Amino acid sequence: MAETESRYEPVIGLEVHVQLNTASKIFCSCTTRFGAPPNTQTCPVCLGLPGALPVLNRAVVDKAIRAALGLNCTVRETSIFARKNYFYPDLPKGYQISQYDRPLAEHGHLELEMEGAAAQRIGITRLHVEEDAGKSMHEGFPDSLHRSYVDLNRAGVPLIEIVSEPDLRSPAEAHEYLTRLKEIMLYLDVSDCNMEEGSLRCDANVSLRPRGQTAFGAKVEIKNLNSFRFLQRALEHEIERQAQVLDSGGRVLQETRLYNSAEGVTRGMRSKEEAHDYRYFPEPDLPPLRVSAAWRAEIERHLPELPKARRERLVAQYGLTPYDAAVLTAQPALAAYFERAAAGAANAKGIANWVLGDLSAWLNAHGAAVEKAPVPPEQIAALVGLIDGGVLSSKMAKDVFARMAAAGEGAEAAVAALGLRQIGDAGAIEAIIAGVLEAHPKQREQYQAGKTALLGFFVGQVMKASQGQANPGMVNDLLRKALEAK
Repeated sequence: MAETESRYEPVIGLEVHVQLNTASKIFCSCTTRFGAPPNTQTCPVCLGLPGALPVLNRAVVDKAIRAALGLNCTVRETSIFARKNYFYPDLPKGYQISQYDRPLAEHGHLELEMEGAAAQRIGITRLHVEEDAGKSMHEGFPDSLHRSYVDLNRAGVPLIEIVSEPDLRSPAEAHEYLTRLKEIMLYLDVSDCNMEEGSLRCDANVSLRPRGQTAFGAKVEIKNLNSFRFLQRALEHEIERQAQVLDSGGRVLQETRLYNSAEGVTRGMRSKEEAHDYRYFPEPDLPPLRVSAAWRAEIERHLPELPKARRERLVAQYGLTPYDAAVLTAQPALAAYFERAAAGAANAKGIANWVLGDLSAWLNAHGAAVEKAPVPPEQIAALVGLIDGGVLSSKMAKDVFARMAAAGEGAEAAVAALGLRQIGDAGAIEAIIAGVLEAHPKQREQYQAGKTALLGFFVGQVMKASQGQANPGMVNDLLRKALEAK
């Protein structure tokens, strides 16, 4: 890959489809709920029956404008719906209602901050609104070898398509771009971005050109990219494939290819369509969409703090490392949980460690979202406060957290139930140390003769005698004094 990129410069653009999380479809009142039995969420409008007319869902436009503003796009005052004509079994009308030459929004950008590189601005050509098609089903039926089936529940579900400029220059940049785009959509609450359910889908356009050349090479579109990992791997393979074609004196064909994740290769699907192939023309059943300045301003006024701004604020306000802030802000709910726990707390860094450590480990192990966390954020703060106050050691705190998660108890109640409270009284620890030294005179002599590695042995004996409740720092200090006393 490195050798290929030394000879050729990849030129990559992404087309990302984001399913909007509205309760009903874009042109009818059918529900958008995922997982219903096939063909049970349809009506004459989304089935394309004769005489049925579309009516635009205002909530779709609200969310699309919200997404456009979050991506720094200019929202057009007037945009036009168009018919995109093509035949496929899962497209009931024989055309898709989309937008073409006058999209809802255009000329946006997204900032990338790759590790070890300067910040980079990736242009966004356009953001337009369209309806989804149905879903062809080729597997899972007794006669799947001979027949395919169609589920039209998804037909008419609202989408926005976000088309980037060809500003990406590596598979890693494409992966980072999609990651940041998903983050922004989640923060804006316009989609759940669940790739497994098809709420976030990505096609990639990639070409190669000799380094130093400005003209673009032949563009290949890669479809079937249903994970971030597959996006990066597909681009890596396709860049190598195109480089081999060019090195052998061949010509890269402009085409659409599918990524086979099992084999890690792309395969030709069809020649690449151009806009004229779809015979776009204005949708006669829908009037122009007009977005007033007041409508746009009202949505902009309610935009939330976006991920980049929140990362920077967490670093400045709570003293977190950029890495911790990035991990926390990857999920809006996780960042909100942390901020509730850290509100008014003296040790925000300690709270971040627990949220990113034990709490996240528990959530992953139980397949739970942070909204279902068994420990309220205020109790994580209380637990960290007990550690900082010397009541609990870090090891004891793990047992307390496990009790809190299992029993739904607060930090103080869990400590009481477990009988765990750190011994921080110097006199009490000195008494335990005296007993340990008296029980191990030989090891004491060896330590005093220069075998100082035995300190660990004595620490272990004191912690055992105290049932793990002695303050480890005090144990180390008081043991050294006792062992070095003549």
